[in-house]
Amino acid sequence: VMSDVSRDSDPRVSRCKGIAGIILAGGKSSRYGRNKAFEEIRGVPLIERVVATMGLVFERIILITNTPDEYAYLRLPMYEDKIKGLGPLGGLYTGLEAISPEAGFFVACDMPCLSGPFVRHMVGIRADHDAVVPRIGRMFEPLHAVYSKSAIDPLKAIIDSGIRQILELFSRLRVRYVEEETIRAFDPDLRCFLNVNRPEDLARITEESRLGAKWPRKII
Repeated sequence: VMSDVSRDSDPRVSRCKGIAGIILAGGKSSRYGRNKAFEEIRGVPLIERVVATMGLVFERIILITNTPDEYAYLRLPMYEDKIKGLGPLGGLYTGLEAISPEAGFFVACDMPCLSGPFVRHMVGIRADHDAVVPRIGRMFEPLHAVYSKSAIDPLKAIIDSGIRQILELFSRLRVRYVEEETIRAFDPDLRCFLNVNRPEDLARITEESRLGAKWPRKII
């Protein structure tokens, strides 16, 4: 199973220091109808696929969740949202407040096809920036991104102003965008951004995986 989950990562490569891996699992899965983090692809829950790859990249991983009992078996440090009801903004704020390193790589729990080498690349180019964010055309991947603790004050200001869109944060940060050409050098089919919002997404991914097809690109 591990070779399937982490086929893009080499365990012989040392893990990143000075940065934490942060998995956001606080969503209500309202479009899915149940907690999608525990839905399986080839027998492995989505959350375990994410944890497996993150564990090869980072020395410290934490989980942001408002239902910690469900995830206790993973034996990861867990934190509940400091401010409830904010969605991804709340997870980002909680994660940055919780970690001791100066930065964290944030990822959603329903992104089962992470590329370890690409995550390492993002971590490696974060110097002098508040965030490192993938960008494809005019679309962004804010929940597959690096954020520094220097983003806490601008983030809190946005929260206090009533804004709930994470993209509104970027105009207040020094952001390094990773463009499509660079992303495709690590992940030609952009499969690392694939996520599961509905049962039909999971069924399609599972079937294509079973047939040995390339993982589909997320439509963004």
